[in-house]
Amino acid sequence: MCVKRYLSNTVRSLVLTQGLRPTRQNSETLQENFVMSKVTFKNLNGLGISIAAVINVPENFDESKPYPAIVVSHPGGGVKEQTAGTYAKKLSEHGFVTIAFDASFQGESTGEPRQLENPHIRTEDVSAVIDYLTTLDYVDNERIGAMGICAGAGYTANAAINDRRIKAVGTVSMVNIGQMFRNGWDNSVKDSDAIPYIEAGSLARTSDASGAEFVTIPMAPLKEEDAPNEELRQAWEYYHTDRAAYCTAPGFATARSLNQIITYDAFFKAEAFLTQPLLTVVGSEAGSKWMSDDLMERAASTDKHMYVVDGANHMDLYDGETPIAEAIGALAPFFQRTL
Repeated sequence: MCVKRYLSNTVRSLVLTQGLRPTRQNSETLQENFVMSKVTFKNLNGLGISIAAVINVPENFDESKPYPAIVVSHPGGGVKEQTAGTYAKKLSEHGFVTIAFDASFQGESTGEPRQLENPHIRTEDVSAVIDYLTTLDYVDNERIGAMGICAGAGYTANAAINDRRIKAVGTVSMVNIGQMFRNGWDNSVKDSDAIPYIEAGSLARTSDASGAEFVTIPMAPLKEEDAPNEELRQAWEYYHTDRAAYCTAPGFATARSLNQIITYDAFFKAEAFLTQPLLTVVGSEAGSKWMSDDLMERAASTDKHMYVVDGANHMDLYDGETPIAEAIGALAPFFQRTL
């Protein structure tokens, strides 16, 4: 049974059906006048996939009024019920319509093979969600922002490079998944040393084609003893213990994804095309901080800022109550100013 830990907090959300009309059918009543349910919509990127998402709305929501909206993308290996859902709910408390969604091939979204982590598709998922938001009368199409956590933040940055409908970009504990797989958690490995990963992905594709069970790779350590440092031990803890484990987030990806991941650069052409306002939020102790530093240097935006959460590491910003409150304290006014 899926334990929906994210239901423990007050949630203000509107239930939308595929017909785009609000309904309370099959919703869970959390508190008087507060309901929560899911929306499923067709991904228009041509893969025949349906995206599963949760929409949160501000208190005293009025469907007849237009609202700024924020798309929230989950980490690699995560789902909408984990940290992405937390940020989406908390940002909705500051006047935004927010949507946290499951990536194609993952969570409750459709697509085969399951757990494919193709970074190009994940980037396009952000735009597919925006496609959907533009069909909602209560979303102001000129005030749509996007944010993400970990790899979801990198995908969000890449989506903003490609999609001018994104008017502002926020990132939390950002990972450029291509950089991380090529260069290591601490940027200590040179690109060419990642060739064995490309070879592994190629061999996995051959195995998959033979009809064998799909080969997989861990997105976080599968065992505590596999973690090379404390941050990644906490990643194991987050995804594989009661800290935040969720039944639709098994913590692995298809190994065939390596062929796309290794050569991917979430920040490609940011020097020219990432001109939107940008806020990166990162822990001072995060081993992944160098990737946020890289985007800050490369982005063309003249309105770009980094907010450092003192004492926090990469994982603290996933579910640490105080670090998240500090992150929201930076993100909410940023989006209020820029959307």
